[in-house]
Amino acid sequence: QAQFVESGGGLVQPGGSLRLSCAASGFILHYYDIGWFRQAPGKEREGVALISSGDRGAYYIESVKGRFTMPRNSAQNTVYRQMETLKPEDPAVYYCAKVTTWHAEGGLWTEYGGMDYWGKGTLVTVSS
Repeated sequence: QAQFVESGGGLVQPGGSLRLSCAASGFILHYYDIGWFRQAPGKEREGVALISSGDRGAYYIESVKGRFTMPRNSAQNTVYRQMETLKPEDPAVYYCAKVTTWHAEGGLWTEYGGMDYWGKGTLVTVSS
């Protein structure tokens, strides 16, 4: 059964850093477009970053561009989310999923659809 398992969440101070992991099982992650999503309390789930299959490119939403990166370790079948300079608006449950359709423009990830293989997420809290 194909699925993701997210880990690495926790409490961090504003301006701090955190590295999330998303391990895939049941499929080879390298061949698919993978998105990181987040859902804050009372808000809809939003896409935050995507790494395309074969590591052809990574795309981010405006609010995290320059602060978040999304390296992939194909040997471990894992994708990461390196988050720097965390802000009060970043706390959420972070998920990863396989993305079927998407669009990016000017390096920004703008549209997505057809997500699958959702994990249970990992909670990130930003507080002093």
